[in-house]
Amino acid sequence: MEWFSRLTAAVLLGGQVFMHLLRGRINVRNTLEQLALVGTESVLVSGITAISIAMVFTIQVAREFIHFGAASAIGGILALALFRELAPVLTAVILAGRVGSAFAAEIGTMRVTDQIDALRVLRTDPVDYLVIPRVIACSLMLPVLTVLSQVTGLAGGLFISTQMYKLSSNIYLDSAQRFLEPWDLTSSMIKAAIFGAMIALIGSNWGLTTTGGAKGVGRSTTAAVVTSLLAVFVVNFFLSFLMFPGQGQTGKGGI
Repeated sequence: MEWFSRLTAAVLLGGQVFMHLLRGRINVRNTLEQLALVGTESVLVSGITAISIAMVFTIQVAREFIHFGAASAIGGILALALFRELAPVLTAVILAGRVGSAFAAEIGTMRVTDQIDALRVLRTDPVDYLVIPRVIACSLMLPVLTVLSQVTGLAGGLFISTQMYKLSSNIYLDSAQRFLEPWDLTSSMIKAAIFGAMIALIGSNWGLTTTGGAKGVGRSTTAAVVTSLLAVFVVNFFLSFLMFPGQGQTGKGGI
């Protein structure tokens, strides 16, 4: 029951953030700090993860496609997997573990040490000062990190295809170009922005509702990460269901 009540509070916090954004209540300095924290400090880990997953995916797919005489579709299949699912979801998972946990721990520590109450005494709204900068940073930077993951992932797949399976780079890139459509990139950006907002809201809310001293901070941090991951996976299913209905038109130019 406590988990459900905190999840409900996170949804209500999202409504507060939306209303405050409509009024233009943005702390620019805190927002810039969070953009640097979320974006630049996550580039390396997201890039390494993307290229590793793409290389493994290519190894598993290429050998089977070559066996069935469909080597020209390897680049397209990897591109679709990266753009539609792997890049936005994996980047969100990384952000939930690296940034969402930090949000919950930092704000939770402020909560149990009465710093949140001190902000209110100084007539500073914690939502404006703490939550909104984090939501903006995650919503803006997660799509950027997703694009980086897509590019590095395609590069990793190209390396494996050309070096291990002697596939022409022109065939690989032409396949990716034929299979991908503008909506694939657009949908991944939409997913990434939604995932970023959810991670920031859940991490911030679990921090704001922390009780029980240092032990409570640890519990809130763990719960925030787990809840963020569950939210990403569940919401990703519904977004994919809505964004890609019916029969696919991918690769209509032929393999």
